[in-house]
Amino acid sequence: MGIERVAADLQVAVGRLVRRLRQTHVPGQLTLSEASVLSRLDRDGPAPPGELAAGDRVRPQAMGATLQALEQRGLVSRSPDPTDGRRVLMAITAEGLRLLTDRRSLKTHALADALTRLSAEERAQIAAATRLLERLADEL
Repeated sequence: MGIERVAADLQVAVGRLVRRLRQTHVPGQLTLSEASVLSRLDRDGPAPPGELAAGDRVRPQAMGATLQALEQRGLVSRSPDPTDGRRVLMAITAEGLRLLTDRRSLKTHALADALTRLSAEERAQIAAATRLLERLADEL
């Protein structure tokens, strides 16, 4: 099978998986952009908006709109950077962490349930593929 075919098949498969996960009902639904920002803030700690925009490969204006929506919902907070008072740091709030955890739990449970219907060998292949998908994402 040629590399173009593998790329096309991968895009279709990942797209289907993402759509199915999106269909999983989550109270207080987050957009993909909002979930990405909350995940990064949870994982990496407070960050300036420009760094968040660069990390998600979006324009600063788009990140500003995402952060504003999250801030209005009380999911992130802003504070002056202690090392440079001209900069602002965004941080996930307790409510943001709760919503993110609930979202992860529901989607993780749905995935775990589906994985139980695969063989042990297939689950091992998925685990290996997951690591490769992370590397692939870094290459894009």
